[in-house]
Amino acid sequence: MAKAELFQKDIPKKERVFYYESEEDDPIKTDEQEKKVEVGLPEGYEFIPKNPFVRLYSATLFRIFKLFGQYYERGYWQTKFYGREKLKEAKGKGYVIYANHTNPFHDVFGPALAADRRIFTVISPVNLKIPGIGKFLPMIGGLPLGKTPEEKKAFNDAVDKRLKQKKVLVIYPEAHVWPYTTKIRKFPAGDRSFKYAVRNNLPIFTMTTTYHKRKNNKKGDLPRMDVYVDGPFWPDKNKTEDENRAMLSKKAYDSMVKYSKNNTYEYFEYRKKTKK
Repeated sequence: MAKAELFQKDIPKKERVFYYESEEDDPIKTDEQEKKVEVGLPEGYEFIPKNPFVRLYSATLFRIFKLFGQYYERGYWQTKFYGREKLKEAKGKGYVIYANHTNPFHDVFGPALAADRRIFTVISPVNLKIPGIGKFLPMIGGLPLGKTPEEKKAFNDAVDKRLKQKKVLVIYPEAHVWPYTTKIRKFPAGDRSFKYAVRNNLPIFTMTTTYHKRKNNKKGDLPRMDVYVDGPFWPDKNKTEDENRAMLSKKAYDSMVKYSKNNTYEYFEYRKKTKK
């Protein structure tokens, strides 16, 4: 079965079971990941384009992308958003959204509709190789992680600049997409991804996607979505950077676990492998 079919059409129930050994297993891999190909950034990659025409094109493309996202989210997935009013508490400041990773298409559009301004999403460089849309991801806000020391520095500088511009940084701390999962997984990188909010003294929010039965069966058993925004959670000026990262990581995880309890439908089943 093609990977996209997991999210675009109803599939037989017997095919909706994933056996895993670790929460870091990846049910959905790109061709590069399956071949274990190390993917880097193109030579001379610009995290923030200098050309004003490229910036204008990017801003225009993002508006079109968001308009399409309105139709896709509310039409196809019947998505309802709750708690967006909490974002008003970050008025005049940039902020970071941490979200659970359960649907690669919704995970592209959902934060753009949940946030109250333009988003920039941390992605893997391998996503730039996705046929058709990979090359457009940076134009709609994708920030690929760097591999070399120079790329990592440029990435961090770009993140800080976007946050200083009062934009929104989106991070999926679970790292791997688990289709329709109702479980919140541990963050493989621990609290490292919380450094951006800490060093810029900015708040974080969580965005938790939950799954529910549809009222009609036009799309078979495919679920619909409810999305919950929670926060803000602020760094504590009396704590060290390490303490703040650990504190915010726990608050984000606990928040997502709290809202994940609103799930009412398990479309895809996950079973941990037992040792023989």
